[in-house]
Amino acid sequence: MLKFILRWLINAVALYAAIFLLQDRGIAFTGTWASLLWLALIFGLANAFLRPILQLLTCPLIILTLGLFTLVINMVMLWLTELIGARFGLGLTIANGWTLFLASVIISIVSIVLSMMLRDGLRSRRRG
Repeated sequence: MLKFILRWLINAVALYAAIFLLQDRGIAFTGTWASLLWLALIFGLANAFLRPILQLLTCPLIILTLGLFTLVINMVMLWLTELIGARFGLGLTIANGWTLFLASVIISIVSIVLSMMLRDGLRSRRRG
């Protein structure tokens, strides 16, 4: 359960970083902190359930592009998050494909960095 909550918070921070860094380039967020947490939950669930299926279906493309096609899968996950969030009125709007691409790259980088920091922090805490 703790791992789920940490993953959820990492997604929320990564989404906030993308919104903050790209707010002048085509991302509009008019929601509250609660709606950001809901968006992070939607994003996490899409990644947990749909991402493995998409990776399996596009495995030849991922291999052919040496893994770069996973950026397209990240874009699809963020686009689905925006669509589902719009249905619930969560206030996330992404203007165009380039902004979607940049946001997915930012979310990936922030998520990787935070996951590595937390993993290292938990390892050192267990040893001590």
